[in-house]
Amino acid sequence: MATSLGSYSPDQALGRDRLSRLDERRRGFRRVRYQVVGAWLALATVGAVGTAVGAESERHAPSPLVMEALAYEHGEGVPKDQLKAAALYCDAARDGDAEAQFSLGWMYANGRGVPRDDAIAAALFARAAAAGHSIAQQMQRYVSDDQPSLPDCMRPPEPPPEPPTAGPEEIPVGPDPFANMPTWKQRIADQVAKLAPQYAVDTRLALAVIAVESNFEPTARSVKDARGLMQLIPGTAARFNVKNPLDITDNLRGGLAYLRWLLAYYQGQVPLAAAAYNAGEAAVDRSQGIPPYTETRDYVRRVMRLYRSDRHPYDARVVAPSPFLAPPHASVAAPSPFLAIPDAGPM
Repeated sequence: MATSLGSYSPDQALGRDRLSRLDERRRGFRRVRYQVVGAWLALATVGAVGTAVGAESERHAPSPLVMEALAYEHGEGVPKDQLKAAALYCDAARDGDAEAQFSLGWMYANGRGVPRDDAIAAALFARAAAAGHSIAQQMQRYVSDDQPSLPDCMRPPEPPPEPPTAGPEEIPVGPDPFANMPTWKQRIADQVAKLAPQYAVDTRLALAVIAVESNFEPTARSVKDARGLMQLIPGTAARFNVKNPLDITDNLRGGLAYLRWLLAYYQGQVPLAAAAYNAGEAAVDRSQGIPPYTETRDYVRRVMRLYRSDRHPYDARVVAPSPFLAPPHASVAAPSPFLAIPDAGPM
């Protein structure tokens, strides 16, 4: 009978050796991060930090999820993808992994793959420090903690939507969800406030769509290849003359132009316009209302909770109304040829 050692083929042994080397490389990345932190702290404090840095590396051995995040953060063995690294760190940080909390805080403190945000970095360093992460304890002194704030991925999930009712849903009134946003979201909201009036779109409706579509992440990309703040798929981007959907201004102009068109097409009925933004106007026309898709109904419900009005002014010259909204045998004047083909330029 072969021994247990002999049961491994050369390929398996080679794979084990490669994994061992990869593990060592990833540990090296962690040491580099700690060395950078140590150098930073040494510039601001008197005393030896090298021993603390080395001890920290050993005390907080990384979990498999953190190891995977390290690989994506540095492009080791996989394509470099700092957004994916941040998402993986966040998954581990949500489960209380101090090393993940520190690493994600480091990314926010330095703007690596995520927008720089001292408030988020402070909150993450505080959590790691509370778990005994000594380098995180040191880092707390170098980020502002006036209003610490956790990243959206670590906040409690939204409660499940209520089942649809037969009649119109009452739109709740409560605290303004767009008040006191983080600085990086507020900068985007300010830009929306400047552009939306050029398309006769209420700023609040545009913000509601952005919040539901991408949560204000300019580089968001879906499995269906919808991109940017307003999640424009390639067909919609081309339809509204968007050259670069990951450019904030270009994306906003395209999304606002599409919203203007949908509001005219559905005669200012916000639930129908929102449903079409999610599922396409063809699906809404076929259903002669909100399609019976769970995703679309949840999407409309979330937009309406943020916008808080089911009607919006519209320009009837932009496009003729949807056939199922037009009165039978009504004679509808042809729209201007310049307005019938909306683009992403200002009105």
